[in-house]
Amino acid sequence: MIPDYQTLMRPVLECARKEPRKISDVVDDISDRFELSADERQQLLPSGKQTTIANRVHWARSYLKQAGLVKNIRRGWYELTERGTLVLEDPSISLDAKFLEQFAEFQDFRSRTRETEGIAQTETAVASLTPDEDLQAAHRKLDNALAATLLDAMRSSSPAFFEQLIVDLFIAMGYGGTSEDAGRALGQSGDNGVDGVIDQDPLGVDQIYLQAKRYGVANSVGPAEIRDFFGALSLKKASKGIFVTTSQFSNAAQQTAKDLGTRIVLINGAQLAKLMIKYNVGCREKEVLHIKQIDEGYFEEVTT
Repeated sequence: MIPDYQTLMRPVLECARKEPRKISDVVDDISDRFELSADERQQLLPSGKQTTIANRVHWARSYLKQAGLVKNIRRGWYELTERGTLVLEDPSISLDAKFLEQFAEFQDFRSRTRETEGIAQTETAVASLTPDEDLQAAHRKLDNALAATLLDAMRSSSPAFFEQLIVDLFIAMGYGGTSEDAGRALGQSGDNGVDGVIDQDPLGVDQIYLQAKRYGVANSVGPAEIRDFFGALSLKKASKGIFVTTSQFSNAAQQTAKDLGTRIVLINGAQLAKLMIKYNVGCREKEVLHIKQIDEGYFEEVTT
């Protein structure tokens, strides 16, 4: 289990006990110390830009610096201050953000942070998540709320609208190439149980057939519906199909799809909403936040 950034504060100090340390090397040392697995070492933040363990080590170092326990000596390197050495020599100290609050420098830092954010922060705000993780958690919360709203809107739409929505989504995902007629809804024409079709090539020689079911949360797609879709694909001599629903597939339905020879991909409501958000179908960007960090290289001459 990857420790939170407060748990890492003392190890970050201990790594620089004898000499200045490069922060990237400290990440490796701490990963070894906590016996993190290969998957844990490679686990990325949702942004995909940095590993979780590196992010937490960097924030631990940053908070220690704001409290005057370490100082940056050049880009990517830090060393203990006299205060940091004294704290490290006292094993009885529970080193966390609450402990750091006693230092005037850290109080000033927290005060500046509150003023910048424009909101009051509680002790729980600095508990186990780094600010990056707080931001990502807030983003996930917004996405989850949007996904629920999208599913409600789809369940309230007409069958024809929903079928066209599914075609629009797959066109947005890149299926069908650039042809304007690459995708079309067929449900209204009663085309043997197929709701839509996507051309995989300009001539429409290779096609993917779609089935779309608007179901409520309590309803699940069962094996009989999978077999019906399989039958429709067989009539068209199709080698692939995609079954989409706003609810979920029963275990028996999932097993049936695996057992049938034709390749049938199942997309449940949660997956459908995520795809719509990713490809901006039925939603749009409201606001873009540019997250910046200090350029240590710019200040390298000053810090040395």
